[in-house]
Amino acid sequence: MNTISKSKFKANMPRIFRTIEASGEELIVTDRGRAVLRIQPIVEKKPVEEVFGDVSGGVVFFGDMNAPTLDEWEDAW
Repeated sequence: MNTISKSKFKANMPRIFRTIEASGEELIVTDRGRAVLRIQPIVEKKPVEEVFGDVSGGVVFFGDMNAPTLDEWEDAW
């Protein structure tokens, strides 16, 4: 994970934004050595069919693949 000071970030913002967009990596901005911001590109979500397309027909699932799974996580908290 890359870091940069707030002052260097302000001075080079356009170049840094282009770099982040091109690389897809996140950047942590620091203020006096303390992390204060995380900048990361927005990644579009892929449809379920695209993500699991290569295993289509090879996996049997008897529920709604698009249904939220929050109920299972309540026990983890």
